[in-house]
Amino acid sequence: MDLTANADLRDHVVRRLAAFDVIASPVEAHRQAAVALALVAAEDGSAGTVICRRGRVGSHRGQLGLPGGAVDHGESPEAAALRELEEEVGLQGEVLGRLDDYVTRSGFHISPFVVWCVGRVPRVTSPTEIVGFTVVPLGELLREDSPRWLDIPESDRPVLQLPLLHSSIHAPTAAYLYQFAEVVLRGRPTRVDTVEEPVFAWR
Repeated sequence: MDLTANADLRDHVVRRLAAFDVIASPVEAHRQAAVALALVAAEDGSAGTVICRRGRVGSHRGQLGLPGGAVDHGESPEAAALRELEEEVGLQGEVLGRLDDYVTRSGFHISPFVVWCVGRVPRVTSPTEIVGFTVVPLGELLREDSPRWLDIPESDRPVLQLPLLHSSIHAPTAAYLYQFAEVVLRGRPTRVDTVEEPVFAWR
């Protein structure tokens, strides 16, 4: 499919997400968080998404992930995703839809939102939280060697790996990227509630 960052792609994303029956699971006792899968223009004119490297604060220092963070008291997950997106990489945009909630082993209930930010340029605006970012072209999510599924003795669920940025990205971030690729780019309704995280992320 044509992944040029233009109005046709925006409309395609909206249609695919609108047709997808999202699972919004109950928060229960988990800590509520939200992330933004921000769509921007990559250097080659195609659409890409912003992947950040976490900074010096929090429990996930140095890890790769989408812009996002905790939902404040009285705030909706969608509002939290947009706030964190602007606070961390200076982007504002339009929410086109959302993907399934994902509950992490470390106790976070995360809601992912797809945000159209084409025409805006990301920048690091919170250097204590984000030390850098990369715009990954959406075509990278369709590579023949992606995704990878690993069996581990600690779980009966497979660990998901996405080979990106000269590294391997795991769930929860990999779960959102994988589901976006399946639902929006490939047109295949796909769930990620059976996707496992690597053991190092469980704490």
